[in-house]
Amino acid sequence: MFEDLDFPVIVAPMAGGPTTPELVSAVTAAGGFGFLAAGYLAAETLEAKVARTAHLTGGRFGVNLFVPGSRSGVDLTAHRERMLTEALRYGVEPGEPRWDDDEYPAKLDLVVARRVPVVSFTFGAPTSAEVHRVHEAGSRVAVTVTSPEEADLAAARGADALVVQGFEAGGHRGLFTDNATAPAGGEQYGLLALLRLIGARTSLPLIATGGLVHGADVAAVLAAGASAAQLGTVFLQADEAGTAAPYRRVLAEADRATAFTRAFSGRPARGLVNRVLSDLSAHAPAAYPQLHHLSKPIRAAAAKAGDPEAMSLWAGQTYPLTAEGPAASIVERLRSEARTAAERLDRLR
Repeated sequence: MFEDLDFPVIVAPMAGGPTTPELVSAVTAAGGFGFLAAGYLAAETLEAKVARTAHLTGGRFGVNLFVPGSRSGVDLTAHRERMLTEALRYGVEPGEPRWDDDEYPAKLDLVVARRVPVVSFTFGAPTSAEVHRVHEAGSRVAVTVTSPEEADLAAARGADALVVQGFEAGGHRGLFTDNATAPAGGEQYGLLALLRLIGARTSLPLIATGGLVHGADVAAVLAAGASAAQLGTVFLQADEAGTAAPYRRVLAEADRATAFTRAFSGRPARGLVNRVLSDLSAHAPAAYPQLHHLSKPIRAAAAKAGDPEAMSLWAGQTYPLTAEGPAASIVERLRSEARTAAERLDRLR
């Protein structure tokens, strides 16, 4: 699927603004590949972004869809009260904690109609019938997995590739099922361990993701059996990224720990520790996307105020090693570092 890439690096689909058509285009032009994030977008907005990305890349790109889960019946009253305190800081009201399917059917129709070359799925495996529809359009299917069992299910449904996500990754874990009793939603596998476990039970191409910010990381996952490396955090400060200014500022300061939280969205996600993550994570319920809608006006108001303490600052564990600059220069740095790492492997011959 990605065998013809000049450099096997993929820019991750970072929903909420960071991954833009311009970022995907820049990484593609530098020899890599990119996924446009469909999460949280209205279908008509996604259609415009798909059209622009297709124009900029000459049609070499993918789109990532969020697979809708089951509706949570947990009582959200207490969490809403806690979020109300945050809302009052910015003079806004919390959003309505509603469940929806992220317009998944309409978005699936769109990527099929537009014959997007690669369609990836997160938060679950598409049905066999949905995979068949994508294949009928001449497109390929990738599924994000966080465990060997999820990999088995995705393979059984007809996936063409697996995006293997280690616990080091920034943003949401791609868990098929969120275990509310576990802070991270399920067992935490390191990326290299997960690559080996999944690689031992499938011959599907594996795309490695999670904490990869250096060319040596790319070389390491290729040596461990991956076909390509998917990187998100390293591109958050790229000139072409849509990362908000206060978000960029705290990434550059690089003085915060990362931790998992459900406080912003109702699903476990790794982000930079701030006030909301510290104060509200312990009692945040597993209720996605209700909490996403609940916190959205607060996050937007905090961003407008330039205050990162109530924003969802998703970042991988290795984020302090990232830097700003054009995406092309970031790719070239990764390429140079990967070559140096590969040269060090000569001692094994």
